[in-house]
Amino acid sequence: MTKTTIGIVDDHNLIVKSLSMMISNFADFEVIFESYGGSDMQEKLAKAKSIPEIMLIDVNMPGMDGFAVARWLTKHYPAIKLIALSMNNDDLYIIKMIRAGCCAYLFKTVTQFELEKALIAVNKHGYYNGDININRILKKQEAEENMLKLTDQELHFILLACSDNTYQLIAKLMVLSESRVDDIRASVFVKLDVKSRVAMAMEAIKRELVKL
Repeated sequence: MTKTTIGIVDDHNLIVKSLSMMISNFADFEVIFESYGGSDMQEKLAKAKSIPEIMLIDVNMPGMDGFAVARWLTKHYPAIKLIALSMNNDDLYIIKMIRAGCCAYLFKTVTQFELEKALIAVNKHGYYNGDININRILKKQEAEENMLKLTDQELHFILLACSDNTYQLIAKLMVLSESRVDDIRASVFVKLDVKSRVAMAMEAIKRELVKL
């Protein structure tokens, strides 16, 4: 019986070899592709005679990280099913990898049993939730985004406030009165659930409302 082919992208040789060895014990899967980072993956895929059906992707890699790898694969090899691998259980990481094209998110501490279970589910159904309730996380994020609903004026204020501009200068740049800027600031603080300019800037960066 033909086995489902697997690829691995991880900058740690030990992780790649450990995963390959683990998967070699599965009856229905075989590793045909190993790469050590995003650039290495791109070079090897360009020369590969056979493209894996499922790709395991490390999230935290130097240079081309897991988010960039997932987006690139989704664009250039949309038929490959993507599974994220990470030690980070932050909802933001999970959301970003799912939105980048991954259909499952596994921790690197995954057991052999769960890894096989995940591969079977992804191969058969196109997704795997496991211990991470992805639907719950996405719905929570969607609800937060809907609740946020920052106006264009508030977004403009945030962009200007994430600098060393004084509030007086921000008012001039926005062509508004200082009292109106104070109102906008108060509204932004409430929506981002912060109490200081520094906290607002950190939250804005975290939510990717601004980029440094």
